[in-house]
Amino acid sequence: MNQFNSKHVIMALFVPLLWGLGFVFAKGAINHFPPILLMAFRFSLTALVLIWFTPLPVGKFFQLFKIAIVAAAIQYSLTFTGVKGLEAGLASIIVQLEVPFLVILGALLLREKPGYKKWIGIAISFVGVAIMSQQDELSGSFISIALVLSGCFAWALGQVMIRKLKDVSGMQVTAWIAVFAAPQLFFMSAVFEDGQVEAIRTANPLVWWTVLYLGLIMTCLGYYFWNTLIRHHDVSKVAPFLLLLPVFSVLGGNVFLGETITLEKFYGGATILFGIGVITMNARLSSVFSRR
Repeated sequence: MNQFNSKHVIMALFVPLLWGLGFVFAKGAINHFPPILLMAFRFSLTALVLIWFTPLPVGKFFQLFKIAIVAAAIQYSLTFTGVKGLEAGLASIIVQLEVPFLVILGALLLREKPGYKKWIGIAISFVGVAIMSQQDELSGSFISIALVLSGCFAWALGQVMIRKLKDVSGMQVTAWIAVFAAPQLFFMSAVFEDGQVEAIRTANPLVWWTVLYLGLIMTCLGYYFWNTLIRHHDVSKVAPFLLLLPVFSVLGGNVFLGETITLEKFYGGATILFGIGVITMNARLSSVFSRR
């Protein structure tokens, strides 16, 4: 694999920036838009853009359909419904627990053998969640936290399913999961949410700009950068840059949404990120579909 050049370093920094700010802007839009409906529009836009540039995954449609249910429709429904009741920065920190869940499921379902350092990292990460849960402001947010954690588990399960795919590129996975996820998310919104018509009718331009950001910048551009990086570098060298994602979300939440940075959030978040660092450093992680 190649050494990082200046172009790739910039890309590696922009990935967590684009994805981290996505949490912030989505949080703002969720105040006006049902969260599952917002994700449906996001993936509709992503599908409409990427489908023209991505080869058909011949023979893989049913597998991708099933993966989309778990890794996109269920995962994003759970995660962003939970985000509605949490601060964007806090939610982005909790979402980092996707990595420990992936290691655990990899051991259980793929018979991977995580070393003791990874198990230590997993324990440290969940200690960080316990620290953050001590905040008084989170006393009524158990359901929201549980939803985000369930979304983390769904994401990890989806990655296990993706690992079993053969002869499908990362961009094909991104594009065709978006194709299948969009109608799945519209269906889930119709079942579990209400007020969609009124939300669409009264949505201000800022909400629609957020949809454009989530679909075009966060997903299309973000994954173009990500896939470019993992084609040229070991994922173990690129993955640590993702530790900056919650940093950008916390700072963005403070600047754009007026969210406060408490000591519990700082210490708990730092503990989680340290645990994730222990897991990912010098580890070869598989390519991921979605981070947000």
